[in-house]
This record gives sequence, structure tokens and C-alpha cells, in this order.
Amino acid sequence: MARQARLCRAGVVYILVGWFAVDAALRGGEVADNQGAIGSMADEAFGPVLLAIIAAGLLGYAVWRLTEAAANPEQIGRDVKGSLKRIGHVVSGIAHLILAWTAAKLALKTGSRDAAVSPGDESARDWTALLLDQPAGRLLVGAVAIGVLVAAFQQGQKAWRGDFIRDLRGDAPAPGYVCTMGRIGYGARALVFVIVAGLFGLAAWSAHASDAGGVADALEKLQSQPGGKWLLALTGLGLALFGAYSLIEARFRRLHVDLPGTD
Repeated sequence: MARQARLCRAGVVYILVGWFAVDAALRGGEVADNQGAIGSMADEAFGPVLLAIIAAGLLGYAVWRLTEAAANPEQIGRDVKGSLKRIGHVVSGIAHLILAWTAAKLALKTGSRDAAVSPGDESARDWTALLLDQPAGRLLVGAVAIGVLVAAFQQGQKAWRGDFIRDLRGDAPAPGYVCTMGRIGYGARALVFVIVAGLFGLAAWSAHASDAGGVADALEKLQSQPGGKWLLALTGLGLALFGAYSLIEARFRRLHVDLPGTD
């Protein structure tokens, strides 16, 4: 249930992130990351209640992702491919813990939507500064960059193969457009993750935390390129499609778990 709840919340969040990106491209609005999208709910009717529900769902999913990495309940192989997948689970778990904390603070009105449209970027720089202050800090930040790049590779692999559609249950194959939505969405996420990995890599190289950034910074980098208006709009559309696919996945996903002592 935690996984389905998280997918619903991820779907809503990514649709909002995509909306902000398209709005920024076409009307000159401001781009927002996942935390900024969550923060946009703070002033809505029943906003604190919705944020509390989102925080609980994100926390449940974060715990599940970290459990997948540690206990390996789905029996992911221990080869290089399996190890990379479990590293991706760790990165995902930590990211969703941060999102859950953001949503909880906003629900309790200890955080502010007005403080920043993209608090995730500030969090990325804060964490980078903390890591750079540690022994071998540049190596630690470089490791973060590699972890995000691994996640980008996984997203790109899903977009290329389209085999994620097998996780949807049902006697009949899923409609082709559902797979297309997912492939575009995973491709958009892969592009954003590659840019984020580059920002962390630059921070590791320069030893300046200010060079790091999150999703909103990545979208702004796209916007600053030649033809950036359309790059940003297409990426925003892709992220919104990923959100829509996540809602479909929440309804129809099959979960494979190998329990100890079972065949």
C-alpha cells in the first residue's frame, strides 16, 4: 500500500513540476522542483491536511526504498546491474525522506512556501557544503554525482526498453499510449538527472557548494540554452506525463516479493 500511495503522490507532484516548467517556458513563470511543487499546496484549502497525507506517503515509500536496498525483498541480483539498482534505491529513499520532511514542515506551518520557489536547490547546496567540509569532501560530492548519474542511466534504460510496462497487472496488455507516456516521462527524468549529476560533478571539481543544484536548477539550465523555451516546455510536458503514468502505475502495478522460506 505504501508503494501505491507514494506513486499517487509522486504523480501529483510531477504533474505540478511539469506544469510549472511549461508555464515558465510559455509565460515566463518560475520553475519549481519537487519541494517547490509540494510547497504550492500550502496555501490551498485543506492544504495542511493534504500535505500531512503526502508526507506520510512519501515517508512510507522512503522506508520501502531503503528496505529494498538493505534487505533485498525482491531478490535483485548481486551482479553489477543489481548493485547499481540497489544504489538507485538508496538515492531514491534519501530523496523521498527529504521530500517527506519538507511536506511535514509545511503541514505544521514551520516551513514557508514563500521562502523559495525551489527549496530543493538550497537543500542541495546545503548538503554539498556539509559534505565538502568533511575529510575527502570533494570525493563524497563526486560520489553523489555518480549516484545521480546511475539513477539517470536507470531512467534512460527504462525509457529505451519500455519494459517497465510489464509491472502493470491485468489479463490484457496495457494500451500502447500508456507505455509511450511512461517512456517519455522516464526520458525527461533521465535528462534532468543527467544535468543534476553534472551540477554535483562541477561542485566536486570546483569545491564550491554554490555550483551544486537540484531539479529546478537543472530546468533553468535547459531554459538558458539556445531554443531553451521549447526544451523546457517539452521537458515539463515529459515530467507531467511521468506524473500521469505514476497514477496509472499506482492503480495497476504488480509487486513481486520473495518471502524467506517460500519457493
